Amino acid sequence: KTAKVKRVKHHAAVPYKQISRFVSKLRHRKGVSALALEFMILTSTRTGEVRGAGWQEIDLTTKVWTIPADRMKAGKEHRVPLCERAVEILNSMKSNRNPEEFIFPGWKTGTGLSDGAMLTLLRKMDVGPYTPHGFRSTFRDWAAEEAHKFSNETVELALAHTIKNKAEAAYRRGDQLERRRDLMAAWDKYIG
Repeated sequence: KTAKVKRVKHHAAVPYKQISRFVSKLRHRKGVSALALEFMILTSTRTGEVRGAGWQEIDLTTKVWTIPADRMKAGKEHRVPLCERAVEILNSMKSNRNPEEFIFPGWKTGTGLSDGAMLTLLRKMDVGPYTPHGFRSTFRDWAAEEAHKFSNETVELALAHTIKNKAEAAYRRGDQLERRRDLMAAWDKYIG
């Protein structure tokens, strides 16, 4: 029945043409939450993936963040190429480089940022009804509208989306890391 169909409510997202202005404003904020939010935007990852990130997942030599399967929504390991600004953010967190510690620590020793830290920051910035998860949509819209040299497949891999077609999923085993590295560098450049 029509009455039983659940309407999908999408996360409010910054329009992609406004992302540079938003990130410029974000960079004037101090604190771990601001750095974590910018890192999340640059990597197009989910808040939980950023909040739970540990130094043991980062390889600064190859500039790759490997998120283990148990921390991914789809339950599959995800390699994230790190753009220059993402590496700068990680380097700014050097004082906390213990492999057993969170990259973006919470106020309580031994914990990561709280679940609502980035959302609270957005509300304090008073920039609109946006949500942290909405930045994934901002990235997706930018890729569809501006990043024509990258395939839909590459963009979907960057977002760590699962392949719905089971036959295709069975045969596609690569992760296009180098293509995604170029994609994320282009995103970084677009943001400015």
